[in-house]
Amino acid sequence: MKYKFWLKIMLTICLMMTMASSAKAAALNSQKYVQSTTPTFFFHGWGSGAHAERHMVQAAIDAGVTKTVIVANVAQNGTVELEGKIPHGAINPIIEVNLIDNENSNYTTDGHYVAAAIQKVCQTYHFKKYQVEAHSMGNMAFLYCLLQNANNSKFPKLQKEVAMAGTFDGVIGWNQPANLQYNERTGEATPATKSYQKLKKLRHTYPTTARVLNIYGDLGDGTDSQVDNKSSKALKYLVASRAKSYQEQRITGANAKHELLHRNPQVDAILIKFLWGK
Repeated sequence: MKYKFWLKIMLTICLMMTMASSAKAAALNSQKYVQSTTPTFFFHGWGSGAHAERHMVQAAIDAGVTKTVIVANVAQNGTVELEGKIPHGAINPIIEVNLIDNENSNYTTDGHYVAAAIQKVCQTYHFKKYQVEAHSMGNMAFLYCLLQNANNSKFPKLQKEVAMAGTFDGVIGWNQPANLQYNERTGEATPATKSYQKLKKLRHTYPTTARVLNIYGDLGDGTDSQVDNKSSKALKYLVASRAKSYQEQRITGANAKHELLHRNPQVDAILIKFLWGK
């Protein structure tokens, strides 16, 4: 109980700091970025929290993309508490999603958490469309959310997805299959983990409204230190045949490391241009 109390206090302080930074940010850059009311959700990885995505969010604020950021705290029972408010007509609002149960590797449960956050915000503010950025395990949680809501006509419509450091066919030293192979033409990774095999249903259900950007890091050895590039690139097989567009971005250099990708200025620029650029 004490841990959750202090975690909530810390998140509130971080949100206030982000909002304070927003107030000091330059005016919205309407010439460079779309002036849309579509929200963008940021999902963190395993064992992390909303703070992990804050560098990218701040980069968007500083660039003049938005002035509106709120936090969605998802409890272990699936209830969602929103910190902050999205004013009517707010341009390019961002939602930092914070999963309290952040070390749960049951992707089915994680998918329900993601859906709860998206539905809470969209129902509260009457959004019909949304965008997503996800890092590491957050990608698996989001794809399971899509799988679970494939036949839900009331679920908001995905417009853009940025996958970063995806663990689609396993993580090195944990569940990555031995002798992992990758078909450059089809994008399929083999052998498949049970979770990747299950996600293959997306080949028939992935939203045709969505454009996809898959960002992965390569330290020169075909990995980002934690995930093999073959596993990260395996997203192509799941979504490319249905997505409105699919593209990949390979990041190199020291900041291409798994836990540094979302603190990389090069990645910030790529992400901002894809999600909001005119």
